[in-house]
Amino acid sequence: MNVPINDHLRKAMRLMQAGDLNAATAAIQSGLAGRTERSALDGDYIVIDEVRIDGPSAAVGDPAASVQNEDADAPGAGFHRRSFTCAAGTREYRLFVPTSYNGKPLPLIVMLHGCTQTAEDFARGTRMNALAEQHGCLVAYPAQPKAHNGNNCWSWFRPSDQIRERGEPSILAGIARAIGGEFSVDTTRVYAAGLSAGGAMAVILGSTYPDVFAAIGVHSGLPYAAAHDVPSAFAAMHGQPAPSLPRAPSRAAIPLAAVPVIVFHGDRDTTVVPANGDRIARQMLDRLDPAASATAGEPLRQSVEHGRSPGGRGFTRTAYADGTGLVLAETWVIHGAGHAWSGGDPRGSYTDPSGPDASAEMLRFFLATRPTPS
Repeated sequence: MNVPINDHLRKAMRLMQAGDLNAATAAIQSGLAGRTERSALDGDYIVIDEVRIDGPSAAVGDPAASVQNEDADAPGAGFHRRSFTCAAGTREYRLFVPTSYNGKPLPLIVMLHGCTQTAEDFARGTRMNALAEQHGCLVAYPAQPKAHNGNNCWSWFRPSDQIRERGEPSILAGIARAIGGEFSVDTTRVYAAGLSAGGAMAVILGSTYPDVFAAIGVHSGLPYAAAHDVPSAFAAMHGQPAPSLPRAPSRAAIPLAAVPVIVFHGDRDTTVVPANGDRIARQMLDRLDPAASATAGEPLRQSVEHGRSPGGRGFTRTAYADGTGLVLAETWVIHGAGHAWSGGDPRGSYTDPSGPDASAEMLRFFLATRPTPS
């Protein structure tokens, strides 16, 4: 059921009075969109009903997909500009190539910025390029333009952007594949990480493209299928369950995957409440297939560590490992932190330099993840 535009405007007025201009803008945009989109999570499947898809299916292997190199130089070390196009649309991205690149396969990390951020801002704030130079990794920073969202948010709350081979997930997975076509990439070591809306989109990529992404990192994000439109997105961000929806005959039922996940969340985050971090980890762990584990039937071992970062913030780290010692999920609760990238560079937006280094810990977690046997 569409929400009348006047309801969206009234909501926007309340948000503006509360000083939340970004949310007010999103509410107005939702009213203007006038779309009907519904989703429901049914066990290990996402069921999509009554979704208006913009454009045809956009499989990652779509022969119409193309990459445009905006740099005049040949592939090599540096921070390159690229553009990827497939049936689902076009997105520009920045690509960091370390000086150690010599044609041998390297890991690739796809970094997804939060709302109001740019690719360059996110690279600066996370310092991921410096770590990639140190460890020998490629890093891609896709950019969400204002033409697709007035606040540069990834559309994690739209059902048509929560499924494989549709919308933004197909574009982002396509970017990862395209980089592998231009550079030498270790396809068993491709990862996605993001902040806020970008973190929620990283969860979607891990859930729908486990053949592309070996693990994900989520900072201040939300679990898969937490929302189906803008109002339910705000409800999920504030820890409220999405309104129940009437069930209808499904048009698509897609099995959801589980990949290793590392989650960071500030316990003073009022934009996306901390409970969402726990839900992300639990969602992935609940999907694990014990039969596929080297220690089938054995419960995961949980360990808890309390510590303090050099910057002064305390943290609680909880790890869930299988019988071989492989950590499948790791959560970091940063005490006293808000909605910001822990340990980030203050020259970037939404960063908290006082906390433990989320970028370094995510990269450590990624590189320790063993590739899934094919």
